[in-house]
Amino acid sequence: MELLAPAGGPAQLRSAIRFGADAVYGGLRRFGLRASADNFGWDELAEGLRVVHGAGKRFYLTLNILPYDDELDGLCEDAERAYALGVDGAIVADLGAFCRLRERVPGLALHVSTQANVMNAAAAQLFAKMGARRIVLARELSLQRIWAIRRELPEEVALEAFVHGAMCMAYSGRCMLSDHLTGRGGNRGACAQPCRWQYHVVEEKRPGEVIGVEADERGTSLFSAYDLNMLDHLPELREAGISSLKIEGRMKTAFYVAAVTSCYRQALDLLEKEGEAAYRAALPALQNELRKVSHRASNTGFYFGRPTPESGAEGVTQTMEYTADVEGWTDGLLTLRVKNRFYVGDVLEIVRPGGFDRLPITEIRDAETGELLRTVSVAGHRVTVPCASLAEPGDFVRGPNRNHQSKEGGA
Repeated sequence: MELLAPAGGPAQLRSAIRFGADAVYGGLRRFGLRASADNFGWDELAEGLRVVHGAGKRFYLTLNILPYDDELDGLCEDAERAYALGVDGAIVADLGAFCRLRERVPGLALHVSTQANVMNAAAAQLFAKMGARRIVLARELSLQRIWAIRRELPEEVALEAFVHGAMCMAYSGRCMLSDHLTGRGGNRGACAQPCRWQYHVVEEKRPGEVIGVEADERGTSLFSAYDLNMLDHLPELREAGISSLKIEGRMKTAFYVAAVTSCYRQALDLLEKEGEAAYRAALPALQNELRKVSHRASNTGFYFGRPTPESGAEGVTQTMEYTADVEGWTDGLLTLRVKNRFYVGDVLEIVRPGGFDRLPITEIRDAETGELLRTVSVAGHRVTVPCASLAEPGDFVRGPNRNHQSKEGGA
């Protein structure tokens, strides 16, 4: 199975490839349904394709906005230019855009977006007859229904499904809540995520009297869907006929992309090379790794029936936080670019492809002046710390999430 990771921008692309993705998906500055992501300019796309193809991997371009008539020509022009640069496929949601792209860029492999709501074999067969190479299934499908669709499709048409990350509270992501409340259309790439806001209810005959719904001290996230986590169920996904495992997160950091991609890469490799017993034995440690990156409470989505619980996931938590980027290692000294505060005496971790190493902080020095520091907190500050093990640019450093520890009653 292909492991497909999000590339919200060049930094995330590099992390995805370095930490084990078989393919990435990302968008240009328009038509990609994630207007607030870093995305790619044309020069960045060309460089990204050089990196991806140099590693023997693939890049799928997101063109899944729901366009107006006056945008179709521009969308096709971008697709033509991206195809000439070498993208391996385009993800499209709109039927009109799909048909126009078939005419204008016949060599471009088209993937049907999850927003096209493919829920049955008849719809999948229709897209296959129209020339779709891949169908990204609606998120509301069970494994049993996916298998029924797979049996009715030609072998050359692949099925892709989301396996990890944030879930939308609306049907296959086609939500109007943001448009209604903020004027920022989710189907136009500008969702303000109002489903994650905190809500109370007002009873009709008691105006002005707000009532919490299972509220805690932070409020109530009534509409907020739980995150998806299918790491424990890769064999079942394989049996259902899914060819590509998709990680959500084009708005996430390079650190998040690296950490989640690494966990799924390790799990897939164990399953495919050493067998299911080795894969099952590694799952507790890999799930613990996933808890170290930003997440909400998770479930298995619709794969085994209705999600349980269905909604009400509170804010993002993580047991460790993104502390620094590794810039280099020379003669036992590690050069870091700081993201979050750490102190002398902390025990951090260097995150690299395939695992991590402990990094006790015995000394911190300013990288420019050599000044000894007790702590460092300014993002972008360059420092050196003693480090016995080799680390490379593209590795990350994470440290204790003190906010999480205080909530759990720790330090």
